[in-house]
Amino acid sequence: MFIKITKSGKYEYVQIVRSYREDGATRHEVLLNLGRKDEMENNPMFQRLAQRLGELSCLHQAQKGLEVTSEAVIRNWGYLVYRRLWQSLALDQCLNEIRKSHPRLRFDLSETSFLMALQHLLEPRSKLGTFEHQERYAKLPRLDLQHLYRSLDVLGESKDTIEEHIFFRNRNLLNMTIDVVFYDVTTFAFESVQQDGLRDFGYSKDNKYNEVQVVMGLLIDSEGCPIGYELFSGSTFDGKTMVGALQNLQRRFGIRRVVIVADRGLNSKINLQMIRQAGYGYIVASRIRKLSQKLQEEILEPDGYTETVGPVIHKGEPERLRYRIIEQVNRVKDEQGHIVELAENLVVTYSERRAQKDRADRERLVDKARTLVDEPGKINASFKRGGRKYLKREVKEDEKSNWTVDEAGIERDARFDGYYGIQTSERDLQPEEILSAYHTLWKIEESFRIMKSTLEVRPIFHWTEKRIKGHFVVCFLAFLLERKLEQQLNKAGVRDASPERIREAINRMEFAEIEMQGQSYYIKTKGTELGNRILRVLHMQPPKTMLQINEFKT
Repeated sequence: MFIKITKSGKYEYVQIVRSYREDGATRHEVLLNLGRKDEMENNPMFQRLAQRLGELSCLHQAQKGLEVTSEAVIRNWGYLVYRRLWQSLALDQCLNEIRKSHPRLRFDLSETSFLMALQHLLEPRSKLGTFEHQERYAKLPRLDLQHLYRSLDVLGESKDTIEEHIFFRNRNLLNMTIDVVFYDVTTFAFESVQQDGLRDFGYSKDNKYNEVQVVMGLLIDSEGCPIGYELFSGSTFDGKTMVGALQNLQRRFGIRRVVIVADRGLNSKINLQMIRQAGYGYIVASRIRKLSQKLQEEILEPDGYTETVGPVIHKGEPERLRYRIIEQVNRVKDEQGHIVELAENLVVTYSERRAQKDRADRERLVDKARTLVDEPGKINASFKRGGRKYLKREVKEDEKSNWTVDEAGIERDARFDGYYGIQTSERDLQPEEILSAYHTLWKIEESFRIMKSTLEVRPIFHWTEKRIKGHFVVCFLAFLLERKLEQQLNKAGVRDASPERIREAINRMEFAEIEMQGQSYYIKTKGTELGNRILRVLHMQPPKTMLQINEFKT
């Protein structure tokens, strides 16, 4: 280990460097950046450090009375990035107001909530793990474990208040009006088979069929930022979640105009009728193969299609496709049995790339179907969505049934290779606008991926309904902070900052804490270029290379 002086521009910089050999070559690893050489000259802190290091290097010859410096402890200071966002959203003010309505609380609700959200963002752990590792964060106030658990109870009760605060704060900060809202549903399983009013068995999006789960319906805006969410019993069907979410959207936020964008799993006549009854519009994927024969024939008629480019980028270029618009009236029977007519446009597109994918997907299912015919004992155990889709049962004269491949069904489906339909109530929107809005639905799918993988909503270590709901509020706050940071980076032209890279950059914003002659110091370690860009975008000054602990402000 040695001191190295490097020149960059008109300044010289001092580094502590480790030398090592790899693949027969000598390499250097920078352990610490001590800063500019001219700023270190005649700096009493660096003089004391040099003196103490000299004493320690001759420790075997020194007098026994010398005070031994403690080993360096690594502290994270990058959490200040999320502290800045937390305060910009006034979440501390919101949670302080909630605390006032719970006079028995004897702790800082904002601090406990921030710590739990922060842990999900930087290093997901259980609440016990969060408590045991909180010293990792430089000068963050120490909190009691019981206060973390108690906070979950309060957060679960205050979900609506927090969501409303976030919505109106965002709207006021950005002077925005919500026009397009994306909605989708996913499931979160528990390592348990114990059912209650919230946890139940149901269709799992993650193939967790032997565990109870909850269903989450999530609403995000066109930027990918969360607006709100609802939790439902684990046995709730996707299509039945939208009604409650819409009612809450209307009752709590009073948004003047909303177009709901959703995939075909949420496209039911009653859902569409409820959206229109609420005064909102919709853009939803259509099930072409379940439309009337008349509409299907019109879709397959080659005349009437217009060439355009779609929102999908393939091999560096926008995908070319053909589209046509079919006006239709969707007749729906409401809950009172009355027929309601919904005026719609059906936007149908055809893409050769999609046609190739559809053929390949179907051929895989057909291959599975032929395998099942040869091994009929496996048919009952297979899923309807798999190879069984292309099987049919024939009853012979001896009343014994026999499974065969449904060749007619294969041929029917092949007719629609490459075609895709989108139903919308928004007849004034241009086809390109509709296609762009629907394509943006990927952002909500990405949102679920971030919550499940990066933020690790699962595993869930809580068993009471109040604690479970509080846990999801914490995860929602963490997701909000992550999305807000991504949003600000994107607006500043930083396009390559994935959630994983952001986490790594902030985790690399660290101090080495040392003790020297009775004084405790922080020495800043080397960070990443993305970390520096994050600080610049948020207009944050990095800490000095070396400072006394009492100089560090949180």
